[in-house]
Amino acid sequence: MKPDEPRLKAAPAAEGRILGERLRELRKRRKQTLAQLADGAGLSIGYLSQIERDLAEPSINALVSIAQHLGVTVQWFFAGDEQPVPEAEQGYVIRQANRLQVAYQGGAVDELLTPRLSMALEMIRSRLPPGAEVQDAYSHDGDEVGLVLSGQLELWVGDRHFRLKAGDSFSFASSEPHRYRNPGPAETEVIWAISPPTY
Repeated sequence: MKPDEPRLKAAPAAEGRILGERLRELRKRRKQTLAQLADGAGLSIGYLSQIERDLAEPSINALVSIAQHLGVTVQWFFAGDEQPVPEAEQGYVIRQANRLQVAYQGGAVDELLTPRLSMALEMIRSRLPPGAEVQDAYSHDGDEVGLVLSGQLELWVGDRHFRLKAGDSFSFASSEPHRYRNPGPAETEVIWAISPPTY
């Protein structure tokens, strides 16, 4: 078992789950076997199989590794209800009900707030339940800024450690290894802006 993989996990609810299907389709389009993807992303075949069958939710690190290996950004995996959007709003407005989202192991949920996937900037709303964390630091191209809207956030950037609360903001180069967690008793909500949208 790789360090990023869950030891025990209850199967998530089946409704609204399309991450596994999107991953399987992309892997096949890239002509990759599960073994090739597992090797390239540094994950086990069994873990990837569970994700593809929507029996497990990936960690943030695992999804970043999968996306990098398959040549897409993490936002490619975001799912939404895809309700009809008035033509005048397309590319300019995202109604709350139409936000694309992805759920991770541990209960964290990211919602994409950027109306266009082709922009040089992306905004994400993260909700982290108590105890949710990214255990292993990861890095990618770009820069990040964030604002803690509610709750508490512990943030590690390189050798630095910060404990943030509602109203605090931060920024760092995404190339610096970073990780974070919610150390508090309540849900934490964070708005992130990332440029370019490599996440």
